[in-house]
Amino acid sequence: MISAVPADHRVALVDPRFIGHVHALRLGLTDPRFPAAAVPGALTAQPEARPALVRALDTATAAVGAGTPPGAPGAPVTDRTVPGSLAAAMDAGGTEVRRPELGSLVAAVPTDDATRAEAESALASVDDEAVRLRSAVKAHDGFFTTFFISPYSRYIARWCARRGLTPNQVTTASLLTALIAAGCAATGTRGGYVAAGVLLLLSFVLDCTDGQLARYSLQYSTMGAWLDATFDRAKEYAYYAGLALGAARGGDDVWALALGAMVLQACRHVIDFSFNEANHDAVANSSPTAALSTKLDSVGWTVWVRRMIVLPIGERWAMIAVLTAVTTPRIVFYALLVGCSFAACYTTAGRLLRSLTRKAKRTDRAAQALADLADSGPLAEAVAAVGPRLGGSWSAPVTALLAGALMIASALTQPFGSWHTILAAVVYAMLSGMAVSRPLKGALDWLVPPAFRAAEYCTVLVLAARSDVPGALPAAFGLVSAVAYHHYDTVYRIRGGTGAPPRWLVRTIGGHEGRTLVVTVFAAVFTRHSTFTAALTALAVAVALVVLVESIRFWVSSGAPAVHDEGEPA
Repeated sequence: MISAVPADHRVALVDPRFIGHVHALRLGLTDPRFPAAAVPGALTAQPEARPALVRALDTATAAVGAGTPPGAPGAPVTDRTVPGSLAAAMDAGGTEVRRPELGSLVAAVPTDDATRAEAESALASVDDEAVRLRSAVKAHDGFFTTFFISPYSRYIARWCARRGLTPNQVTTASLLTALIAAGCAATGTRGGYVAAGVLLLLSFVLDCTDGQLARYSLQYSTMGAWLDATFDRAKEYAYYAGLALGAARGGDDVWALALGAMVLQACRHVIDFSFNEANHDAVANSSPTAALSTKLDSVGWTVWVRRMIVLPIGERWAMIAVLTAVTTPRIVFYALLVGCSFAACYTTAGRLLRSLTRKAKRTDRAAQALADLADSGPLAEAVAAVGPRLGGSWSAPVTALLAGALMIASALTQPFGSWHTILAAVVYAMLSGMAVSRPLKGALDWLVPPAFRAAEYCTVLVLAARSDVPGALPAAFGLVSAVAYHHYDTVYRIRGGTGAPPRWLVRTIGGHEGRTLVVTVFAAVFTRHSTFTAALTALAVAVALVVLVESIRFWVSSGAPAVHDEGEPA
């Protein structure tokens, strides 16, 4: 029978005696993220897992004939139905079968009248739809999102599902709403600012709804992963640009503040990403600081306070929306810079304490992820290959931080256009290559990518701000946006388990050290000349075109991970 189903179709086997909730079957049989999945009495296999299912049929038939259980020797038998036996055989054969957590949902195969009555009673006592609605909401979210958005956005998600709308359509609607909000902010009028604040909140409601719709209807897709992962940043940074344009209409130049807010937010994220990638599969991954955090989790109010301190996306967007409506863009950016700086110090201090008190052995995969996040180009690669290899467990982060500090200090202290800044960029490239010359497995090696991000972004910001050239800061904003997109794209590819972007892409756009050097050369060659703005703009367009084309090619390809990004609350 299975052979009669087209090879590109999913197949499912359900015991005819099955009693359970529809949503239990939905979780077990329709989630596209897993090649094979099962609940008691039911099993499904996507096309890539169908050969394993056929082998399991042969194995199970032989095992039954020999009078032995079909699973791995010694494995506990929890589901003696035909689907359960096949799932055990697939597990034993090396194909992982996903078994979703059902919670209060019922999925059972009664073997007598008593167990049937018990299953039917449990089935009647649980509201299937209520469970489905609750599970559509992320288990861990920020205070504002949990108490002010999710109580009603889940019903919007259900409304969308019943009308056939997809998460991607809701994600796109959220982006369009945020872009309209940015346009309203760009008018520079009080009415425009009020409308912008309201629309930004509406965009956030839709941003929550798309994920809830994906979980409610189990519509996970490669395109959805890409859109959800990148549109949040596009919306926020487009809104910053809108505020800067609106302020300019009123005679206030806040482009440096807008770019500073974007740089700070991007650096916060890369700290989170690097720390998590360095430690998520570490061996003996424990520390007194982590133990204290776990203890505090048992005290409810501390959980919410700690989630609010980091200024997650819900709290941040609510603050931006309210301040936009009642104050000025300059005050909005001041609040962002102060709030995000405090949050960055809080989270970074916690991560440093965990790293210094943790006795963990980092894996090769973690070291490769940090190397990919470092975004080293040809210059740093050449130095790493032929230059000296520094010893000591702290050598990599110390060298990276020293290189970044030297680069930023030179941009700040040397006259704009000074050739000494180019020399500093050359030294920066050499030191950054030395920092990644050995595997990044040290306790603090997760600081290397954030150091490089801060050095590159801040150099662009400082040089553009000190150039005194019209349009230089907006051009720098565009350049940092394009590069930041590349860095976020790298993060989400690694998270999906498909690895970083291809090396040709990183080499083509120069790596962090190459781009930093190019910008310092632009500053020296086009000193106090409008061509500096044109050069930054051309570089921004070139980087954006290369990374967007490759990113779109990847995320719409069959090789992209079929996941829906849960992301961080920040």
